Amino acid sequence: DCFFYTGELLLCEASTVYKYIQEDGSNRGTCGKLVCTNFKIAFLDDDSASDDNEPQFKNKIVGENDITLQCVDQIYGVYDEKKKLLTGQLRKYPEKLIIYCKDLRVFNFCLRYTKEEEVKRIVSGIVHHSQTPKLLKRLFLFSYASAAPNNTDGRNQTVMFDTLEDWRDELERTKGNVKYKAVTTNEGYRVSEKLPLYFVVPICVSEESILKYQGRGIPIWCWSCHNGAALLKMSAFPKEQDDSTSQMQKAFLDGIYKTISKPPYELLKMDDLSSSLPSLQDIQTAYTRFKQLFLIDNSTDFWATDVKWFSLLESTNWLEIIRRVLKKAIEVAECLERQHTNVLLIEESATDLCCVISSLVQVMMDSYSRTKSGFQSLIQKEWVIGGHGFLDRCNHLHKSDKEEAPVFLLLLNCVWQLVQQYPPAFEFTETYLTVLSDSLYVPIFSTFFFNSQHQKDTNTVRVCCFVDAVGPFRFLTVWDWSVQFDPKAQAFLNNPLYAEKPKPDKSQRKTARFKHQRQLSLPLTPTKSSTKRGFFREETDHLIKNILGRRIGKFINSSDEPSNSFREFYDSWHSKPVDYHGLLLPHIDGPEIKVWAQRYLRWIPEAQLHGGGTIAMAAKILDLMEEVQSLQVKMDEEHSQAISGDVHSVPLLRNSARLSSLFPFALLQRQSIKPALPTSTWKDLEDEDDLVKRDDEFVDLSGGMS
Repeated sequence: DCFFYTGELLLCEASTVYKYIQEDGSNRGTCGKLVCTNFKIAFLDDDSASDDNEPQFKNKIVGENDITLQCVDQIYGVYDEKKKLLTGQLRKYPEKLIIYCKDLRVFNFCLRYTKEEEVKRIVSGIVHHSQTPKLLKRLFLFSYASAAPNNTDGRNQTVMFDTLEDWRDELERTKGNVKYKAVTTNEGYRVSEKLPLYFVVPICVSEESILKYQGRGIPIWCWSCHNGAALLKMSAFPKEQDDSTSQMQKAFLDGIYKTISKPPYELLKMDDLSSSLPSLQDIQTAYTRFKQLFLIDNSTDFWATDVKWFSLLESTNWLEIIRRVLKKAIEVAECLERQHTNVLLIEESATDLCCVISSLVQVMMDSYSRTKSGFQSLIQKEWVIGGHGFLDRCNHLHKSDKEEAPVFLLLLNCVWQLVQQYPPAFEFTETYLTVLSDSLYVPIFSTFFFNSQHQKDTNTVRVCCFVDAVGPFRFLTVWDWSVQFDPKAQAFLNNPLYAEKPKPDKSQRKTARFKHQRQLSLPLTPTKSSTKRGFFREETDHLIKNILGRRIGKFINSSDEPSNSFREFYDSWHSKPVDYHGLLLPHIDGPEIKVWAQRYLRWIPEAQLHGGGTIAMAAKILDLMEEVQSLQVKMDEEHSQAISGDVHSVPLLRNSARLSSLFPFALLQRQSIKPALPTSTWKDLEDEDDLVKRDDEFVDLSGGMS
């Protein structure tokens, strides 16, 4: 009765387990079987699901009652109404099991009616397989890849950046090939296991320079602006060095900078992200606090939190971190776009905050990155091939909590701010971003399960070859959305209101400067350059000291910059009409930075707005669009096939009044019976007269008449 994937093995199970509907403390729920496999924890309902309850947006891999082992966050046992965190060996077994998930679902299982032996097996099995450290090759990713060879073409127009040609094409697309070159120096990983096989450096950087310090201290190209200014990143040298090594490295950096920086033609602005942005530890702490607001066990918890929700939200600091990251991206965009200055982002390994800022800058400045295939190619380039340590940062192996930090999730939160502020500028929807964040924990795709291209390549070769499993592992890529969703569900990932870029008129094409030129809606008046704009000798010395690990204060902190320049740029851009294919600057003042409700509130029934939210408006617009489409078909019979066969059409959302603001994840099958009263009033009523308990006697939840 459980659907198993190829390579999936049943490890333990327990019958007569009761799953609570975490809603109103009435202990209602369903009875069934709880199983744990090498891929997931699943609850199999005894009642066959009715067709009415079938979700419109269904994942083919992970069902409503499935939790992949990587998605388990924490497990609590309830002993005599007291919650206790479960880790390692257990002496006593709980009567209730609460599983908190990384996608913020909360599962409550009652084990009172389950046989004692089965309780021991299932609880210790779930804790062991989801919480204890494991080897990389023990991930389900490898079992699945060996049993189900990759027979789908997952490229889906996504550029994978695993070949030299991909990099050369990107250089050509951005017109960066005048000053930058793709290099093969790291073939066979002879320079560094942390760098990709192919990457791009300034033309004047020699192969010897790249080899000298295993790629450290080398400016690596990310992207070129239409005016020729480029965004670069660089990994810093280790902090603790003896004097002679420091001197050698200083001379090396000095030589590298002289080749890039040639005032007044080439200007360089450097930004050490480790001193101008929050640390990874700060980001992890803020997110840990933030997610507690959404891991709600029951209605009582929800209403208790509701009273002080905004003060609790502010105290987490998560939205403030998003604001700081967006502000930093705007500062970089200003240097590139208005000051025509190259920007060099510096970080210890250049694989965390460098990825966030460089990706955000490209989403803001390059309209190609706002298409679905362009955004996916950007993630491949900056994150997957760029060497972001997904395995460590997501803690997939439960090896070290110290390495964990939601860096990729931070990027998605920042992109979501832009998507909700400028919907017509994006070909994808917030639902796309939500399922992308969920895909971080699905070990069927290799995309988010390695620390580097080298780690993936070395683990693609099988150590032990069986008769039926010869050859390398063939991993799936997350960009093949057909693995997770059928075409009807995939339509929710595409934005029907996307303002497609108009194709240039052939007669005017000769005068156009670049195919993908991105214009800035700002007067091109010369602005007073900041004192830090140029690449001066003393700035070089400061930077080198800093890179060599001798911190001398936040010398490149944004607070040192003349804030007038930033404010003028920001206000000037926001005072003009938005060009959805030009530069996009997010609003970052006050309440403009919002909570990504669809991702964080989708499992909390009380947080739904029935018949409301952006989805209700979209539903009305889609109704109109369908009407226009059908009229078009009638008017032009010959082209009816082309119009009705549009892959990007969105399923019609009938009965938009029944949709909720958290659609398509939350439907209206689970409504709380809480009346819409101010929280304080409700609290008074709870204290008096025991009205809450009497609710169940009088409210007929079935909607029928007795």
